[in-house]
Amino acid sequence: MRLTTKGRFAVTAMIDLALRCSEGPVSLAGISERQKISLSYLEQLFGKLRRYGLVESVRGPGGGYCLARPTIQMTVTDIIRAVDEPLDATQCGGRENCKDDERCMTHELWSTLNDKMYEFLSSVTLAELVEQQLTKTGGQIAILQDARRSRQRPRAKAVAISS
Repeated sequence: MRLTTKGRFAVTAMIDLALRCSEGPVSLAGISERQKISLSYLEQLFGKLRRYGLVESVRGPGGGYCLARPTIQMTVTDIIRAVDEPLDATQCGGRENCKDDERCMTHELWSTLNDKMYEFLSSVTLAELVEQQLTKTGGQIAILQDARRSRQRPRAKAVAISS
C-alpha cells in the first residue's frame, strides 16, 4: 500500500495554491517551478481538481487557478479522491478475492487500515496544512506576499504574518 505521486503531488500543489491565492489566480507554471512538478502533470491534476469543484480556473493574461471554497472546507481525502487516487491496502481492491478467489486471512486487517487511513485523512483540512507551512517557514511566505503587495502600492510596509 502506498500513496502514489498523483495524490502526493495534488496535495502539495493545493497547499502551494492555498498559500498564494490571496494575491489572485496562481499559475500552474509557478507551482511547477516552486514544487518541481511537471507542468503537464499539474495540468492533468488541476483538470480533475476543477471538475471535482476544489479549484476554479481563470483564463487570460494574469490567469491561473483559485480555490473554489475555503481551505477549512477541504480535506486531504477530498483532494485525493478528486484525482482518482485509490487508497487501498488490500490486494483485492475490496473484492474479497485475495487468495484463490476467496478472502485471505489478513483481509480484515488491511480493510480496517483502509478505514483508518480515510478517517485520518478526512480529519486533516487544507487549512491545517497551510498553517503548518506558515509555522514551518516562520511566515516567510506571508512576507513574500506582503513584499509583492508593497511593490504594487507605494509606501506600503511589508509585514510578516506569524502564527
